[in-house]
Amino acid sequence: AMGERAGYPPGTFCWTDLTTTDQAAAKEFYGGLFGWEAEDMPAGDGVFYSMQRLGGRDVAAISPQPQQQRDAGVPPVWNSYVSVEDADAAVERAGELGGSVHAPAFDVMEAGRMGVIQDPQGAYFMVWQPRRHFGAALVNAPGALVWNELASPDLDASSAFYGDLFGWTVAPFEGSPTPYLSIKNGEANNGGIRELMPPGTPPHWLVYFGVEDLDGALAKVGELGGTTLFGPQDIQIARIAGVRDPQGAVFALYAGQLEP
Repeated sequence: AMGERAGYPPGTFCWTDLTTTDQAAAKEFYGGLFGWEAEDMPAGDGVFYSMQRLGGRDVAAISPQPQQQRDAGVPPVWNSYVSVEDADAAVERAGELGGSVHAPAFDVMEAGRMGVIQDPQGAYFMVWQPRRHFGAALVNAPGALVWNELASPDLDASSAFYGDLFGWTVAPFEGSPTPYLSIKNGEANNGGIRELMPPGTPPHWLVYFGVEDLDGALAKVGELGGTTLFGPQDIQIARIAGVRDPQGAVFALYAGQLEP
């Protein structure tokens, strides 16, 4: 069926999770917005990784923010994961290309092996070497991950870094009113890169989730205590909006044409 996955080619965005200051409240918010069903998986001493599912298929997860991020006052964040064959090699290569390695590759129990990287422009992302958990079993559907978009102060430098790291081809999206680069991993569309707006915003990867009805979803975001940051905006193939959850994590909503 549309959007179902049983694995990802290397270089593909494969997973997203939220690190948040209030896991229980976040589960309530996203459950209310997307209809996600949560299953808390033990992840160490009194800590749970809350798997979020639609129709029994993993779509995302909600986890507690690490203490050091809390102490530093880092806001809750949706993380973008890229599937790789070898997390250690990807982390090493990212460092050679001018990225900062925030966490050298480490095992996540039996699920996989991952690393945390900050690109040379300042945006964070994760690399994921799958073992038992390959990533999302459903994408490109309402309530699931549909797009990953980098906001960068230097489109050329970002294109070069990710192209070298993952083999992506990056090309201008024709007919966009503002500069927009479309990312392909092999033949498959794999996200985009846009200019950093407003100026002064830290560079970041933005996660988009699909919705059937954007206006209805935005009304629901408000009812549940979230905030609309931008939009609704018409981008021809879809209507989009940026929102913030009650704990402060930013994400986007997308209603329109979906990739297969």
